[in-house]
Amino acid sequence: MSTRRNSGLSGGARGIGALACSLLALLSVGWIIRDLGIAQHPADLWWTWLGQARRPAEFTAWATSALDPLLALGALAAAVAALRAASSVASGALLALAAATALMRLPLLWVLGAGWLQGLESGLTGRARLTAGAQIALAVVLIAVVAAGRRPDGSADRDLRGVTQTAYGVVHRLPYEESGGVPGRPRRGPAVTLGVLLGGAGLAIAAWEVHWWLRLDWGTYRKGLLGDASVFRALLQPPVHWHVAALALLALTGAAAALRRASWARPAAMAAGALLFAQAAAALAFANASGQLDRFPVLPGEAQLELGTALWVAAAGLAAVVAAAWPGVPDESRDAATAVAYGASPGAERPPHAPPPPSTLPPGW
Repeated sequence: MSTRRNSGLSGGARGIGALACSLLALLSVGWIIRDLGIAQHPADLWWTWLGQARRPAEFTAWATSALDPLLALGALAAAVAALRAASSVASGALLALAAATALMRLPLLWVLGAGWLQGLESGLTGRARLTAGAQIALAVVLIAVVAAGRRPDGSADRDLRGVTQTAYGVVHRLPYEESGGVPGRPRRGPAVTLGVLLGGAGLAIAAWEVHWWLRLDWGTYRKGLLGDASVFRALLQPPVHWHVAALALLALTGAAAALRRASWARPAAMAAGALLFAQAAAALAFANASGQLDRFPVLPGEAQLELGTALWVAAAGLAAVVAAAWPGVPDESRDAATAVAYGASPGAERPPHAPPPPSTLPPGW
């Protein structure tokens, strides 16, 4: 019998994690509703998320970007996973949401305190900064829940106390049979696929960041990395180079976890793939609206390479989401701990792998 013990999230940890995810989603949804209220036309917010410069009402600014609906949907999905999914998947979903939220909201703590944002309506930047701080705090709560809320599951180390002691031929999974591993971890084929897709997409956008770092002087690149009035688009949108660098980090982390077949690899890969697809799809939509796709053959080589990279990243991100959604290793603990006995009744059939009856039947056979 296996002596390996799995670790699972306790019921209290699952409830706290789902509550924190729900609060994260509500904060993002609240700002989306606010932006819909200040839009001259509801579609203006959508086109703004795709990169077009649409003006809101006077003396104010957009607060959200395409990242906010993704974080809201991801938080809702993580809340459902925390309540219903296997422990490894639930932990991975909570950690993936926490990592993405913390990375994307961290620069807002200093960007929203900059003096060049003081011309907006009173209290707006303060509320946005408070939102960013609250979401980072909730991300820390999620990490603490996963770290402190784990308990021995014991599902793979159950004894056979429920089996009739007088029954002959107790049968369970043979000790030399190879186990599939921790429930929820990716299977070998999807794991390699995720590693290739996320690793290739992460390296591609990381290479572009290195290119812009070397091509631009540090002062100009720093504005896009740490924030500046010249690159400001929305209150809750991270600086563009910070955003892309964070995406590369999440993609490469998801690829490494998938290649290691870690228990949390599938939710991490799904989160990274969704963020990559959204970012690249928005870039392609903007290129289509501006006519760049129609003029692709006559564009400079660098512009063609950028659009080609966006197309590859979008395809890789979408394919990674599909591969990560593929069912992982099933929970075999119940089968491993299920004991089958025969001999308790006269007509009981001998199960597979059972030893033959003794040549001399014991009393009461």
